[in-house]
Amino acid sequence: MNQSEKRLFLIQSLLKERPEYRDMDIPARPESQRQLLRGLMNIRAPQNADEDFLKMQDAYLQAETSAKGVTNIADLTPMQPGLYLWQGDITTLKCDAIVNAANSGMTGCYIPNHRCIDNAIHTFAGVELRLACEELMEQQGYPEPTGRAKITPAFNLPCKYVLHTVGPIIDGRVTKKDKELLASCYHSCLKLAAENNLESVAFCCISTGEFHFPNDLAAEIAVATVKEFLKKQTSVKKVIFNVFKDLDKAIYEKLL
Repeated sequence: MNQSEKRLFLIQSLLKERPEYRDMDIPARPESQRQLLRGLMNIRAPQNADEDFLKMQDAYLQAETSAKGVTNIADLTPMQPGLYLWQGDITTLKCDAIVNAANSGMTGCYIPNHRCIDNAIHTFAGVELRLACEELMEQQGYPEPTGRAKITPAFNLPCKYVLHTVGPIIDGRVTKKDKELLASCYHSCLKLAAENNLESVAFCCISTGEFHFPNDLAAEIAVATVKEFLKKQTSVKKVIFNVFKDLDKAIYEKLL
């Protein structure tokens, strides 16, 4: 099967799971099909999928990511010893672990085609990631507290693992507690990476955007916390600050 045929198979399979959508017309344009497939994956509850679906999904997603272009940390140049700055799509980055800015439910973003990083990571990792997160949360028995971290396999992403952390949500003035919680996100992820003997970790801009933490202050906390952690003798030797916006790139360039 080519990519188009795989995409149609996946769309049809997901529509069959939802009785209310079984008669939905599938658009002809490839980009519209991609949006429909992503939307259906986004709203899908954490549950098992059959072997044929997973095999097709995995082949499709890996080919989609390959077509976007994969960036290997080995090909990047550090700005300071062990510290990297990279602007791009974190779902195309090949390193030991990438960090997901999650919500307290920890099972991803359920808004179809939402542009948050949580949505993108779950989409291109595949439906296995949501189920893995759900199983962790069932074991825990309560929502994920702000500032902690969980680790899962990365499934179809080029990285090996995903570190999930919930950042503070800002409503008005940034408090001392907010700053401490954001620093805890970075420290918890690095500590968990070290416990799993990982060497390289890529951080997104945790709590900025949807969670309204000021970009410049968030970056200052991120850099300071990472530098302090790297003074310790652990397996973690390389940290990438991944940015998507030009604004964040400029901020990190100044800090580094």
